[in-house]
Amino acid sequence: MGFHSFESPYDWSRIESYRRRAEQCPGGLVDLSVGSPVDPVPRSVKEALAAAADDGQARGYPKTAGDGLLRQAATDWFRHRRGVDLDAVGADLVPTVGSKEAVALMASLLHLGPGDRVVQPKVSYPTYAIGTQLAGAQVTTVDDPVDTDSWVDLPGVRAVWINSPGNPSGQVIDRAGLAKIVRAARSIGATVLSDECYAMLDWSEHTQVGQNAPIPASPCILEPEVCGGDASGILCLYSMSKQSNMAGYRAALVAGDAHLVKAMTAYRKQVGLIVPGPVQRAMRAALEDGGSVMAQREIYARRLRALAQALTSYGYDAVMPQGGLYIWAQARSGDCWADMADLARMGILASPGEFYGDSHRLRFSSTISDDQLELALDRLHTGA
Repeated sequence: MGFHSFESPYDWSRIESYRRRAEQCPGGLVDLSVGSPVDPVPRSVKEALAAAADDGQARGYPKTAGDGLLRQAATDWFRHRRGVDLDAVGADLVPTVGSKEAVALMASLLHLGPGDRVVQPKVSYPTYAIGTQLAGAQVTTVDDPVDTDSWVDLPGVRAVWINSPGNPSGQVIDRAGLAKIVRAARSIGATVLSDECYAMLDWSEHTQVGQNAPIPASPCILEPEVCGGDASGILCLYSMSKQSNMAGYRAALVAGDAHLVKAMTAYRKQVGLIVPGPVQRAMRAALEDGGSVMAQREIYARRLRALAQALTSYGYDAVMPQGGLYIWAQARSGDCWADMADLARMGILASPGEFYGDSHRLRFSSTISDDQLELALDRLHTGA
């Protein structure tokens, strides 16, 4: 599993000159670039972390596969929030130290390498490509993985990344689209890797409210309707970072094909990729606290709608996304870097679309305080 070299335009130092220019604006910088949560961590999570600060989970070595309480909470969460009975579909789970390390190491943990091909959306989270390159495998981008004809007959396809709701586009894949991807991947023996970290932040018509769960969620790759009641060849990633403002906790999980998860867990145990015991308790609290998730949903929905309206008033073709935390808009000038300079003049920092695979667009994040949002709205409405 030796690391290979990687290439990526995903380098935040490239926007530092725009940040410095924006900081000089009267009133200071409004940072809409990075999707890093700013709202409070739920009280239930903080209390769980504090209570576990000196218990057996903190003093002793934590379990790589997650302690029994976390595993039960995650199993219940999948059943009640996502409509998935993990046992019934032959799935297992393992907590991960944030979702980014799970993404970056996925190709390596699947034993992919030179001669293997990993398919991903052309516009997507850059770490998918970086992880494939680290393993020495080949990155292949397609406009839309739901168009399975664009990749199913390519030689050497061993895995397919999908992200719904997507970063940065916010696109949600419906159940029919997910099932189509699963069928095509199975026909060639490829693994489906479904990044669903924004699943509880779905604003589209595909949402549904499950029994005992008044929280709309996007379709899950492990739903029986999608996977045919069998998790074989499927892995689903989820994170507490977005739903519960826990990015700094590094709290996420992978669920799916029990054989794949078991093998990954063994490797993770040997290299020490283990979620700290107190964080496991905090994860359990986050999974069980549906009320705080619903409250955070309402905050992001309000901010996104306001931001979309303000960007439209400034001349962007900005709409409410189907899901996620971002407005993904065509650059007014046609070039993301020219728009970055224009926005910096007003003290606003966006994220250049080139980072995600489209240099003609920009990404605007809703992970800002309400005070900062009001400042951004005023500047966009006035153009100064």
